[in-house]
Amino acid sequence: MKQALQLKVAQQLTLTPQLQQSIKLLQLSTLDLQAEVERFLLDNPLLERPDEHGNGADSNSGDGQTDAPALDGQGDSANLDDGGGEHERDTLGAELTDWGGKGGGSRDGDDDNPDPLFNVPCPVTLRQHLLAQLGELSLPERDRAIVTVLIEELDEDGYLTVGLDELANSLPAELELDEDELAVGLALLRQFDPAGIGAGNLPESLTLQLARLDPTAPGYALAQAIVRDHLVLLGNRDFGKLKKLLATDDDTLRAAQALIGRLNPHPAAGFGEGETHYVIPDVIVRKRKGRWLAELNQHAVPRLNINPMYARTVTESRQNAGELSGRLQEAKWLIKNIQQRFDTILKVSEAIVEQQHAFFEQGEVAMRPLILRDIADQLGLHESTVSRVTTQKYLLSPRGLFELKYFFGSALDTDGGGECSATAIKAHIRQMIDAENAEHPLSDSSIADQLAKQGIQVARRTVAKYREALQIPPVNQRKKL
Repeated sequence: MKQALQLKVAQQLTLTPQLQQSIKLLQLSTLDLQAEVERFLLDNPLLERPDEHGNGADSNSGDGQTDAPALDGQGDSANLDDGGGEHERDTLGAELTDWGGKGGGSRDGDDDNPDPLFNVPCPVTLRQHLLAQLGELSLPERDRAIVTVLIEELDEDGYLTVGLDELANSLPAELELDEDELAVGLALLRQFDPAGIGAGNLPESLTLQLARLDPTAPGYALAQAIVRDHLVLLGNRDFGKLKKLLATDDDTLRAAQALIGRLNPHPAAGFGEGETHYVIPDVIVRKRKGRWLAELNQHAVPRLNINPMYARTVTESRQNAGELSGRLQEAKWLIKNIQQRFDTILKVSEAIVEQQHAFFEQGEVAMRPLILRDIADQLGLHESTVSRVTTQKYLLSPRGLFELKYFFGSALDTDGGGECSATAIKAHIRQMIDAENAEHPLSDSSIADQLAKQGIQVARRTVAKYREALQIPPVNQRKKL
C-alpha cells in the first residue's frame, strides 16, 4: 500500500473556554454558583460587587457591556457555612463580656445588624450528650473510665452490639477489667438519657424504655410481654394470634400497642444530625390576574460589575495592559454567562408552569405527563440543556418548594384515550390509603381495581412500586385494631 498525503475538509465542534464555563455555571446549584462567584471575585481583580450605597451606575461607566443583573443575590443562607464558624464561637465569650459597652453585642458594634452566625445552633452528638451526663456524677476515676469506654462502643443508634466478654478481651490486659465491672458500668449507662441507651438489641431497648413509664398505665403488663417475646407478631399486625397467645381482648391489646408506639426504636435519633443543607429557590411562581407566572428570585441572582478604574486602564492602554486585558475578557464572559444561565432557567420554568398550570390550581392529582424532550422542543433547546437546568434548581410556589425535576414524569394511558402522569397516580394512591378503613386496609390489588374504575389502568405490581416510592407500608403493616 502506497503512502500519500491527503487533504480533507471536515466540521468539528470545539468547546471554547467561554462555552465550557457556560455549561459549568448552568449545571451548578444556586449555592454552588455563589461559591463559584466568590472564587472569581478573589481571583479576578477586575470583578467587584456594586456599591450597596448607590454607586452602581458609576461602576458601570468603564465598559458598556459589563451590566449585570441589578439585584443583590447574596442571600444570608450562602454565608451560613462551617468556614469561620469555629472562630465566631471562640470570640463569642469576649463579645458577651463587652455587652453594653463598645462592642454592643455584635462584631461590627451595630445593634441593628447582629452577626447571624451567633444564632447558628451547634448540633450535639450522642457522645457529647452522654459524656456531659457522666461529668455531672461523682464517680471514682476508674468507674468513669469504664463508662466512657462503653459510650465509645455505642453504635449510631445507641446500641451496644458488642458483648461484654468480647469487650473485656479486647481491652489491654494491664487494665485488669472483667465482665462484672463492665456490667456495673453498663447498668449505670442505661440510666442515662435518652431511655433505652446501651441496650444490646431492640427488645432490650424497648424494655428499658417501658421501665421508665407508669406501671399502672392500661396495657402496661401486656406491652412488656409483647416487647419481650412477640415483637415480630406485632410488627406483622397479627392481632388474632397475639390475642390467642396472650389471652387478652381488643381494648387491652390496643392500649398496649399505644404504649409501645410511644417508644423509640432508635434511642440515638436526633443526636449528631448531619450538616444542614440550605436551598435557595431560583424561581418564584405567583398567580396574577388569574394566570400563574414564573419570575426569577432576585435574591438568587449574583450582582457583579467590572472595576471602572481597571477597565479604563485596559481601554486607554491596551498594549501595556498585559494580563489585565485577559482578565477583563474573563470578567465579561462570567457576567454574560451568569445572565444567560438565569435567562435559560427562567425560560424553562415558564414553559413548565405553562404545561403544569393545573398542578398549581389542583395539586398533584392534576399533574400532566411531561418529559424533557417536550420542553426542549418547545424552547428550541437541546434535551441535555433542559436536564442541566432542571437539576438542583428549585421553584417556590404556594404549594411548596419543588425541584424543577419534580414536574417531569412518565405517562400511563387511560381508558378515555388520554394520559395520566405517574405523579398523579401516586397522589390518587395516597388519597385512597389516607381514606381507607384502618381495620380493613386496601391491598395493592384493591387499589388497582379502584384506579381502573376511574379509567386508569395500572397493574398491581405498579401500584406496589408507587406505594413503596411513597414510603407507605404494605397492607398487613397498616392494619389496626
